[in-house]
This record gives sequence, structure tokens and C-alpha cells, in this order.
Amino acid sequence: MKIIILGAGQVGSSLAENLTTEANDITLVDHNPDLLRALQDHLDIRTVQGEASYPEVLASAGADDADMIIAVTDSDETNMIACQVAYTIFHTPTKIARVRAVEYLNHGSLFAQEALPIDVLISPEQLITDNIRRLIETPGALQVLDFADGQVQLVGVRAYYGGPLVGNELRRLREHMPNIDTRVAAIYRRNRAIIPEGHTVIEADDEVFFIAAKKDIRAVMGELRKVDDAYKRIIVAGGGNIGRRVAKTLERMYQVKVIDHNAARTQLLSSELESSIVLYGDAADQDLLLEENIENTDVYCALTNDDEANILSSMLAKRLGARKVMTLINRAAYVDLVQSGDIDIAISPQQVTIGSLLTHVRRGDVVRVHSLRRGAAEAIEAVAHGDANSSKVVGRRIEELKLPPGTTIGAIVRGNEVIIAHHDTRIESEDHVILFVIDKKYIVDVEKLFQVGFTFI
Repeated sequence: MKIIILGAGQVGSSLAENLTTEANDITLVDHNPDLLRALQDHLDIRTVQGEASYPEVLASAGADDADMIIAVTDSDETNMIACQVAYTIFHTPTKIARVRAVEYLNHGSLFAQEALPIDVLISPEQLITDNIRRLIETPGALQVLDFADGQVQLVGVRAYYGGPLVGNELRRLREHMPNIDTRVAAIYRRNRAIIPEGHTVIEADDEVFFIAAKKDIRAVMGELRKVDDAYKRIIVAGGGNIGRRVAKTLERMYQVKVIDHNAARTQLLSSELESSIVLYGDAADQDLLLEENIENTDVYCALTNDDEANILSSMLAKRLGARKVMTLINRAAYVDLVQSGDIDIAISPQQVTIGSLLTHVRRGDVVRVHSLRRGAAEAIEAVAHGDANSSKVVGRRIEELKLPPGTTIGAIVRGNEVIIAHHDTRIESEDHVILFVIDKKYIVDVEKLFQVGFTFI
């Protein structure tokens, strides 16, 4: 696939790195020559320097025969105009744009084909907000991913001493929970992936990814660790676009406080938020945190646009007694450094965004992609089409499929029915199949499994 990526920032460069490993023809456009030179030194991509929305620059990037343009520059306006130019002059089939400003997003008709012809809108702020909401709704989880419109969830948890299943083989899971069906999709032990089998023994400190119907998630978590009490009190540090969205989303169900160091911003937040308490001050001020009862706070979310400030205030909040801390970190190199220490969950905006973008890049009918483990693994929801003659999966039991190494099928959603996958489960046409791929170099093989042959009409 020939793809033009506009913008070589964190998301654009990470996306280029993800896609170059999958036999795509990638061209990256940015106005910063130093940034392009650095990326070209270690990625097999073509680069073009210039303003991403200029027709001449897009022409130089090969827009005449591009399959897709992904506009992820720092400017909403540049992204939108670039898609308009790609549609009007180059007739590019698929146009994806990152748009951050809620003032644009609130007017859906703005992005119709007869107005601004953008096929897919990506809002990083909304994706991050949804991610934080799911984590807060599922106390104790490291990662919570939705599939099939929320009917199924893939949840990552850290196994603790005292969990009923810790120290036991996976096959004992059914004995422990005879009325609940689940499947362990992957286990990470000391950062090494382990393919889960019936005889695999869960050890304390393992990072376990399991899949289950949403209603059964809490019960399965109870097998791996002490189930955390529901969260009630939330402190959000940073009242920017993300902090404001998170507070607005959570204030209906939780007691929310927002701290921001900008006086004008706190005034605006006070008028926009309904029940949240808005505080003017420095989130790294120990006296302020103690005054606001940080020791009784269930979740502290550091969501400013400054990585260092987020990390330092989170470490302080944790040491002062906050039960959980979630920290927004833009620099990928920082994520691994901090998550093993005082910070419980490091949230990477580019990884959250890239998963959403990859959904539209995958071949075959792929309706959802989540990028995991800093891009090393993926969870995919693919739809099976065709029949036994034209499809490599339809009409076959899971044990008959030639799955790539390290790939597991966790669940199948058939209409409104959630079927946890076992060796004898048979896939039918139009099933939504949820897979976990430990090594993303096999993504192309997974895509081929779900592509329909020529005999299907």
C-alpha cells in the first residue's frame, strides 16, 4: 500500500516506523529537514520537505497514485486542508486527519464529502479520555481494550501473591470459575512473552492479558489479584484539552478535582464543569496536595503537556498516599523508565492514536486495532467473510487454522453472542474474531487469513 504521512512528530514518526515493517511504501512529509534526515537514517522511507497542505509538496510526495494520506501535523487546519487538496486535485481514495479542537469536532457536518472530505477523523484527546475512563471503571487493570462495541474486553493485569490462580496451571481456571468463560491471550514475564497453554503456571508479577465478556471482567481479575474497591475520588492535574475532557467525562460518576497553574484557565474550567472542584495552583506543590487530602485520593491523573512535570507530580502524589497514579507521557523513551517505579500506569498518546490509525491501514475487514507493548504486539478485531471454499477461516475449527507463531484467538462475537474461543470452536461467516498477536511481524500473515479468495461473490 502506498501511504503518505503528513507530519513527522511523535505520532507520524511512530506510525512510519510501524508501517515500514509491513511492506508498505511510505513517504513522510514535514517542514523540518533535520527531523526528516534523522528518521531517514534508520527507517526505509522516502521523505519530502515542505508544507504538508501545498499541492506541489503533495505531488512531490507521490499523491497522484497514493492509496492513503494520513495527516497528523500539529495543525488541525493544515491537516484538514491537506485532505481537501488530496481529494480535489489527486482523488486520493482514503484521507485520514488528526483533529484536536473540539470546536471543529462538535460540527460533524463540517466533515461531509461535500464540505471537508475527510474519511476518518482521529481525535487523540478523545481516545486518551476513553482510555482513562475504562481504566477508572476497571480498578486494578493496567490496560482495558474494547471490542465489538464494548461487548468484549481485553484486560491486562499484574498477578499478585494471594490471587487464587497464582502458582496454579491455567487449566485450573475453569475449575475456579465453572460458570464464567475466559481465555488468557498472552503472558509477559520479565518483559518476555509466554504463549499461554493449559500447563502454563501463573507467577506473581506476571502481566496477564485475558479476554472475556465485559460483565465477567471483574470476576476473572479476582483470580489473579485482590480485587480493588471501586474508585471514588479523582484528582486531575492539568486543565488543558485532555484534562478538561477527562474531568467532564468523570464528574458524573466520581468526585473530581482539577488543578491548574493558569488563573485564566481555571476561570474557564469553573464555568464549563458542573460538579468538579477547580483549584488554582501547582500540582507539584506538596502543601496543596496535602490540603486536598491526597492520601485519600483513589486516582491521581497527571495530564499536563509537560512530561517532566507529569512524572514529578505523579511521584510526589504516590509518595504522599495516592492509591493509583496515571501519567501522560509523550516521549516513548520515558514510558519504560517510569512504569516500573512509583507510577502505576503510563499513558502514551502516540500508542493510543496509532492503534486507531492502524485500523484503517490493515488489509481485509479489520474493524479495530489496539497497539500494545510499545508497538511490539497488537490486538485485532477482524470480520470473517465468505465460505469454506473462499475463506481460510470460515467453516473451520480453531485447531485447524494455521495461525502465525505467537498468535491466539481469544473470542468470537456472533451477533450479540460472545463466544470465548477454544480449540473446537468453529468460525462462521460474519463472525467478529478477536486475535492477540505477540509479534507484529506476523501481522501480514494474519491479514491474509481474513482475506477472501476469488471464488467468493
